[in-house]
Amino acid sequence: MITYLLLALTIGLAALSIFLMYRASRKPLADLVFTAVLSVFLALFIYLYGMWVFLSIYLKYVFGILFLLSTGWFFIRRKQTLRSRPIWLKFFFAVWLCVAVVLYFTGTTGKPRTVELDFPLKKGRYFVLQGGKGLPTNIFHFSLRGAIYAMDIVKLNDYGNRANTVFSRNLEDYAIFGDTIYSPCAGKVVRAYGDNPDNIPPNMERGPKNTNMVVIEGEHYTVFMGHLKKGSVMVGEGDVVKMGQPLGCVGNSGFSSEPHLHIQVHEKEEGRPWYASTPLYIRFNGRSYLLNEMIKKKNL
Repeated sequence: MITYLLLALTIGLAALSIFLMYRASRKPLADLVFTAVLSVFLALFIYLYGMWVFLSIYLKYVFGILFLLSTGWFFIRRKQTLRSRPIWLKFFFAVWLCVAVVLYFTGTTGKPRTVELDFPLKKGRYFVLQGGKGLPTNIFHFSLRGAIYAMDIVKLNDYGNRANTVFSRNLEDYAIFGDTIYSPCAGKVVRAYGDNPDNIPPNMERGPKNTNMVVIEGEHYTVFMGHLKKGSVMVGEGDVVKMGQPLGCVGNSGFSSEPHLHIQVHEKEEGRPWYASTPLYIRFNGRSYLLNEMIKKKNL
């Protein structure tokens, strides 16, 4: 199961970063520097990219504090016991991790065109399960047609997890399942469908063409929201909606392994379908969000 694999990889790399710092504190000065740098960049990488939300996002902060405290402890009690070794491989991995950390914030698509929307969910704390400025943070959406700035949003429960367990086949266990989606903008509904059944995680066999959706055409852009709950869509094609108007509920229909809201926006371009037009980077209430960031009411 990929969920458990990603969680194990997150915890394993976090532990490795602390172990590398311990090793650095036992090496001669020249090797110490390169090993310590590798440890720091590995810690930053897993702090930013790690799938902590599969267990609890609070573990991310626990790891950050533990890494800093252990680093201080190792060097306070520093005692050279290891010999220096060739450092070229450490240098290579340190550079690679440094690039990944920088690209987390910058992405690979240059300065994207943006769109301002109202956040479409209202109750609780939400989390960007997938999103960002292209590669490497939005790797799944980057491979899809025109979806390089799309976002997958889940909800966090009281324990900082998106479900009651690490992984569940029960849709009701996911905090976001059934949440009301509100229109992020004013416009006209050009597509609305809600008769597809919800998948039982992690089944995705029905594919992207079986997604319950609402598509809203504004003055300058088109907003697509997918994976809605079966039978929950509250608007019809041709309806004119206001910002904040209820549209439907979050579900797990179509190409989706667990309940979440998928949202993407495209600029309106004459003679081109909305999905083939220029994708826009979303800002909710004046703020943009990246992979693994939390969205709270006080942020909006």
